[in-house]
Amino acid sequence: MKEIAQHQNKPVCGVRGFDRGTNGVLMVRRGGGHVTVSGGSVMARPMGDSHRRFLQTIMSNGIIDGSQAKALHKHCCDVAGANYSQDRLDEFIDVINLHLQPMFMHIRKGMSEEDGLQYYALVNTAETEVTRMSSDYADNELELFRKIMDLVAESDNGTASSTDILNCGDALLSKKLKKKETEQVLNKFVQNKWLTEKHGEYSLSTRCIMEMEPYLRTIYQDLLKNCHVCDNIAFQCQMCENPDCGIRMHLPCVARYFRGRSDPHCPACNEFWPHEIPEMHRPPASQSQPSSAKENTAPRSTPLTSQARRSGRRL
Repeated sequence: MKEIAQHQNKPVCGVRGFDRGTNGVLMVRRGGGHVTVSGGSVMARPMGDSHRRFLQTIMSNGIIDGSQAKALHKHCCDVAGANYSQDRLDEFIDVINLHLQPMFMHIRKGMSEEDGLQYYALVNTAETEVTRMSSDYADNELELFRKIMDLVAESDNGTASSTDILNCGDALLSKKLKKKETEQVLNKFVQNKWLTEKHGEYSLSTRCIMEMEPYLRTIYQDLLKNCHVCDNIAFQCQMCENPDCGIRMHLPCVARYFRGRSDPHCPACNEFWPHEIPEMHRPPASQSQPSSAKENTAPRSTPLTSQARRSGRRL
């Protein structure tokens, strides 16, 4: 369990950490000062040491998967000597979210397009452009990220090629980036779990989609469609080829919906589903541990079959 208690020392959303003030009031450090998070009616359900430890870890990691969250919940309760019930994780997180509400922060649960697993991410709920990233990146780096989102939203498969991104770096209005500088910024986006990269193709990470969903829906409302199964934004997905239908489904949702069916048909129009049905293989639970201080990879996923990936479509 040592890995669970280890944290990265990088700031998240401008938050430098938190302290316990008088009477157990949570004090969040932002920039050079403190902001009191809990007060008034929020204090009706005070946070304990187990909640603070859980929040500190998810602040440090940005995002953890469901198995990690359950293990972390138990660990934090055990260390703090608090009552623990394995089926009360969401209730435990609700207490934290109540205290985070005045700071426009929220621990949100969502599904990964890559592996179909549930993840928990600390998101900024303020409806302003790229809010979570603004304190950690320069203006030209943020401009590059917006251009990457443009490429992903306009693509047929929910990805942007490294070549296209490198070309964007040389055409920034704020300050152009050289090829090597663009590559360094891309690596930072991946390390901080805003993007995922496979074979030179970049896609929006689970954390990014969960954090940026209001922004994405506003800016790309004419391009984005929801998954027919889970009703979440679908970037990497398959599409019904019936021109009068055209529903989208995430690859993991396709795998679950058509599991065991030898003659798959569209759940909306009942036309034959021509795409290769992906095979999803869940990793053993022992592989799912909260990230350590030295682990800066994007959320782990189990690859789909290559043929299934080629058949994935967004538009």
